[in-house]
Amino acid sequence: MQMSDHKEIAADPATVYAALLNPETLKACVPGATEVTGSAEEGFEASVTQKVGPVKATFKGKVALSDLVENEKLTIAGEGKGGAAGFAKGGAVVTLAPSETGTLLSYEVEARVGGKLAQLGSRLIDGFAKKMADQFFTNLQDALAPVDDVADQDAAAEVEDKTGWLKKVTGRS
Repeated sequence: MQMSDHKEIAADPATVYAALLNPETLKACVPGATEVTGSAEEGFEASVTQKVGPVKATFKGKVALSDLVENEKLTIAGEGKGGAAGFAKGGAVVTLAPSETGTLLSYEVEARVGGKLAQLGSRLIDGFAKKMADQFFTNLQDALAPVDDVADQDAAAEVEDKTGWLKKVTGRS
């Protein structure tokens, strides 16, 4: 399976590049990640729990980074094993370019699956892979979004106040 897409991220390329090399940021952005350890130089080890159709599994895997061009490009290669569920292998080339609103992040992904996962059919797997990639980059976008707008902070506090009031009135949590 192959796919490509791009996302606009409201941060400069150096900030986005640093985030992609940070295990804590990766853990926060990878859907289902329960653990991400390691470094960009030596590679990362990760544990991710996901449900694909009727198959739920915890994948343990390794991710290596290569072709690092600071603030511009990196290549990610990884593989994970999910026990009886099967395995997943893949890679992505990520490029960063300055834009008017921050950074245009483009990616090209190639992935393969085996075991029970492969039996689910390519349409389900392709849809799931696209959803995972979209969710990762949306999470990254959210993690790097500036929260310096006082009006946004006030609006969030107001929603919290109204939610608390509603909970008190209805007795629901």
